[in-house]
Amino acid sequence: MKSNLFFIVGVVLMSCKTFNVTAQSGAPAVFSLDAKALDRTKTKIANKNPEVIDAYKQLIKDADKKALPFGPVSVMEKKGLPPSGDKHDYMSLAPYHWPDPSKPDGLPYIRKDGQTNPEVKDYPDKDNMPKLCEYVYMLGLAYYFSEENQYAEHAAKLLKVWFLDADTRMNPNLNYGQAIKGVNEGRGAGLIDTRHWIKLIDGIGLIKNSKYWSKADQQGMQKWFSDFLNWMQTSDNGTHEMKTLNNHGAWYDAQRLSLALFIDSSELAKKIVLNAANRLDIQMDDNGLFPAEMERTISLHYTSFVMNAFFTIAHMAEKTGFDFWKYTSPTGKSLKKAFDKMKPYFTGDKEWEGQQIKEFDKEDAYPILKDGAAHFKCKDCDDTIKKLADDKAPRLRINLLY
Repeated sequence: MKSNLFFIVGVVLMSCKTFNVTAQSGAPAVFSLDAKALDRTKTKIANKNPEVIDAYKQLIKDADKKALPFGPVSVMEKKGLPPSGDKHDYMSLAPYHWPDPSKPDGLPYIRKDGQTNPEVKDYPDKDNMPKLCEYVYMLGLAYYFSEENQYAEHAAKLLKVWFLDADTRMNPNLNYGQAIKGVNEGRGAGLIDTRHWIKLIDGIGLIKNSKYWSKADQQGMQKWFSDFLNWMQTSDNGTHEMKTLNNHGAWYDAQRLSLALFIDSSELAKKIVLNAANRLDIQMDDNGLFPAEMERTISLHYTSFVMNAFFTIAHMAEKTGFDFWKYTSPTGKSLKKAFDKMKPYFTGDKEWEGQQIKEFDKEDAYPILKDGAAHFKCKDCDDTIKKLADDKAPRLRINLLY
């Protein structure tokens, strides 16, 4: 049976049908994270349970030394102007494109897959935005587990400067993301940059009940992400990215599912989950591999990357009542099939048969293995993570999340 993606396009309105995300008003409003698991961890921390205490101490150390001193940052820090002439517009360069040495001006840029052009650092939006998301997420976790106000206060400041303050806010579009000099001003591929919104949105949910995050702040962020989601689904760049059949397409669905949940658009969220299910049917082969990722020069990395996207969708799909973990497509594709195929390569029990010109970062596989333990009855996955992480294992943040 041939599958087709539901290319869902439409204006997102704040008046969409709503649904409750958390059962308790004091619970964190998180989507890719499990609020009940976080609550259990919080109790374990209070009891100084050795299963989590080292990871908790590492989280607080990282929050104190990395997140609290960071920023605030904004899109106004760029030296150059985007083509629009407005610094409020985000801009980044395609990382794997370089000046053509055969041309006097280097234009148009040419592709070198897997090799990052250091020129991307000249556009700090690309560097600042992922850090912003990671640190808001980190601060949110630190606040939730410790109840120390300084973490929520700084997270709120970072969010307001990047998104809400009139002088520094980012415009809710990605018209100039991952531009290729001499070819275009921006591409749909730039939306891979904003996959980090998923963590940031959970960070907002973790500080939502603090005194530093007001109802007006929450409404302002919902309006911003409603506008951005509308841009995603109606702009040329956004609709182009929607149709991609590789990791970009999977992360596109993952981040717009997070946005739909955040703005309380239940009907759209359900449609996105169905779209992702059809996407899995198309993008996976009968062996549990992802052919588009196998073509890459760092194919093991990109296979784990696309799997992390689908696994993230599966976590969020639970909020819509869809069990993606147990789903099997009309042609037999499933997350479990991908997990069973790839586990031996992630653990090192089998040598990877595809291209991998850089050493694979085993940490990329930890969430996949953890989900294997939680959803696919993988009895040795937790022990495997401990073996791979060695002396770092007790301090892994993932210990706090499941």
